[in-house]
This record gives sequence, structure tokens and C-alpha cells, in this order.
Amino acid sequence: MARHPDAPAWGEITRRGLLGAALGGTTLAAAAVPALARDSRDDVPLDQVTPTFFGPQEWVLLIAIVDVFIPADGDGPGALEAGVPVFIDRQMAGFWGQSEWWYMEGPHHPDADPNFGFQSPLTLAEIIRGGLSHFDEWCRDQHGAAFAELDAEDRNRAVGALMDEKTGLPPELRDFPDFLLTSTKQGYFSDPRHGGNRGMIAWSYIGYPGARANFLSWTNPARDAEPYPLGPVSINGDRA
Repeated sequence: MARHPDAPAWGEITRRGLLGAALGGTTLAAAAVPALARDSRDDVPLDQVTPTFFGPQEWVLLIAIVDVFIPADGDGPGALEAGVPVFIDRQMAGFWGQSEWWYMEGPHHPDADPNFGFQSPLTLAEIIRGGLSHFDEWCRDQHGAAFAELDAEDRNRAVGALMDEKTGLPPELRDFPDFLLTSTKQGYFSDPRHGGNRGMIAWSYIGYPGARANFLSWTNPARDAEPYPLGPVSINGDRA
């Protein structure tokens, strides 16, 4: 799970590349998590949401970090517009965050070479919670304030240090940056019934048709160059 030694530094990763890299695993990620009923929090502004898993300070910190991952000042909608924190909160509160589908039996060797795979004794939710706490404390030590209190430039620097493994995470939390980034991308592109991709805003941005049942009229190679004219449809049948 840890970063490959040949992977580019965070500062070298473009926003378009970040989103593009997510697309390959989006369908699998959405299929792996059973659908949830529509939640009343789906349309509530994030600063008015009462999260299920995260505490108030964790919630503010999570919102601030994912806003750096996928900001609103790019070509398309940002993570906050898409409701990504709500998606992550639901996942951490449910079976996925509790790692119920993971093999969690020991022995655990968190400081083993990353090539040996996941070695932490902690669940995904515990890694996310512990990583958030560690990162915020690192920001206080290095920048003199909690992450959410930093200006935009310092936030970018801090997230860059986090993604480039320069914040001194303990071995059992070393997968935190990648897990949080992956959860952000999954929430951005998932079906809206999971809490993220509000109003199918991310699907509309990339031209993804969603869960439409019939594409027979568009299987003709002669139409390959034509843009698909219809908006996306969610699993629930909602249309953007």
C-alpha cells in the first residue's frame, strides 16, 4: 500500500492526472460496497452535516484535506461540491471501515518492507482516524496551527509532505495518505446513493452515463466519434 519508490512526488501530480487515475478502479470500488438507501444528509451543506463516524474536529479536518485533493477552482467540481466527506464518513462507519472483508489475523509486522503488502493490525477506520490525528499534530508542530487554520499555500505544502511520506507517520499508519486519497476518489466518482457525487456532478463533468440499462443504439462503430447526448442516471433511477 505504501508509495512505490519510482512514483512521482505529490507536487508533480496534476489535478487531471489525479482524477484520471481514479477512473480505472471506480466501477470496481462502487460494486464492492453494497448500495445504501438515500440519506437525508445527501443534500445538507457539509458544515451542517452531523457525521456518523467522525467527531467535530475530525470532520473539519477531513473537509479541509479533501478540498486540497480535489479543489473547486479546477476545471470541474471540487470534492466538497460532490459531497465526498459524507461518502468517507459512511464508509468508515460501516463494514468497509471496520475491515470486515479484510484478512486481519496476525502476525502483524507494520514496519516490514511495503512489498510484503498490508501489515497494520489496525482497521481502515482506525488508520484514517489515527492518521488524521497524527497529521493535524504534525501541522501544529511544523506550521504552528491546525491544518484547517492554515492558509491555502501552507495547506498545499502540508498535504504535499503527507503524500510524499514526510510527516513521520508510524508504521501502522503508513498507508493513511493513500487510503484517504483513494477514498476521496471513490467518493467523487461513486453512485450518489453512497453519499458522494452529489447530483451526479462528477459523472456529468466527465460525460459518464451512469447506470443506463441500454446502449444498443450507440454500439455502432460509426458513432464512436459522437458525444453521448444523454445525462447520467443513478442506480436509483435518478437523472442528473
